[in-house]
Amino acid sequence: MNVIRFTDLCAQGKATGQRVFIRADLNVPQDDAGHITEDTRIRASVPCIQLALDAGAAVMVTSHLGRPTEGEFKPEDSLAPVAKRLGELLGREVPLVSNWVDGVDVKPGQVVLLENCRVNKGEKKNDEALARKLAALTDIYVNDAFGTAHRAEATTYGIAQFAKIAAAGPLLAAEIDAITKALAQPKRPLVAIVAGSKVSTKLTILESLSANVDQLIVGGGIANTFMLAAGLKIGKSLAEPDLVDKAKAVIDAMRARGADVPIPVDVVTAKTFAADAPATVKAATDVADDDLILDIGPKTAAILAAQLREAGTIVWNGPVGVFEFDAFAGGTKAIAQAIAESSAFSIAGGGDTLAAIAKYGIEKQVGYISTGGGAFLEVLEGKTLPAFEILAKRAAG
Repeated sequence: MNVIRFTDLCAQGKATGQRVFIRADLNVPQDDAGHITEDTRIRASVPCIQLALDAGAAVMVTSHLGRPTEGEFKPEDSLAPVAKRLGELLGREVPLVSNWVDGVDVKPGQVVLLENCRVNKGEKKNDEALARKLAALTDIYVNDAFGTAHRAEATTYGIAQFAKIAAAGPLLAAEIDAITKALAQPKRPLVAIVAGSKVSTKLTILESLSANVDQLIVGGGIANTFMLAAGLKIGKSLAEPDLVDKAKAVIDAMRARGADVPIPVDVVTAKTFAADAPATVKAATDVADDDLILDIGPKTAAILAAQLREAGTIVWNGPVGVFEFDAFAGGTKAIAQAIAESSAFSIAGGGDTLAAIAKYGIEKQVGYISTGGGAFLEVLEGKTLPAFEILAKRAAG
């Protein structure tokens, strides 16, 4: 995908003295007192802001935070804690500017944080009048917020339509490159791991991937539905019996082109869903009527791990068992370690996946960790993200 890259503009001296508007993703979790509890997104946004400052630009940064009501500013919607943390990371004061739509006072070499953009009326519906006002604030618009790339809003899409120049920031450009490498031009075999509680929430992803991947590893409640499709009993495990035909269709589509959906040969079961429930390893053919399947078994984990070590590209979305409970974490741990040991290019995304990566300490062994939950899933579905689409259009135009 061809987009204008902000790093290139800076290297060419085209950002010097220019007004640069950066749409970042600074939507961080906070406790009841308004203290930031996890600042990964803020830290990830710093390189783009620093790049603009080093280039001698007048820098404006904005983001959404939480789910404010448009047109109604409340203190809990304020980016004030973000401004404070951003200032600490940049080593300079970052003034917070309210009511900024009609004009911002910022000089080259300065940076300001513009208050929560979702408070502006028309933001979510991508109101054209608002988008044109935002575009008038800037010489160069930079989208560095992959987490919102699947939404066509005034600060993610509309402003990019009307700004003089619309570019991808380093974070967004890295996502585009990783997604292209994993899905558009993958080194084969391409193996996708799609896990989660329900087939229904991931059905379009499974159908889209079944046309492209060499192996589709399913896990969690999704795997239980596929086990039903393969004629196995799953006891009282979480599944969606009404989607068995859809699961069969995915298996058949894969098989028709010589690809595979590996069905577990053994599983880890319990009688109750609890961290202290006794865990029993059983053959997939021996699941009792009162069993809950909470993980893949060690034989299945070993088979899948061997396949992952031979892969050329791995896409990972979702743990394969209830990894939060140690007795049912073996499958996810084996998958994580196999990905870490594989020479394949790996891309991982989704909240639970990131938690598993952190739990097993394999961050440095994963080729690319995607920062956007919903956006990452829409990419796997084969959708073109609005933010990507408009930046590509502007680059072509």
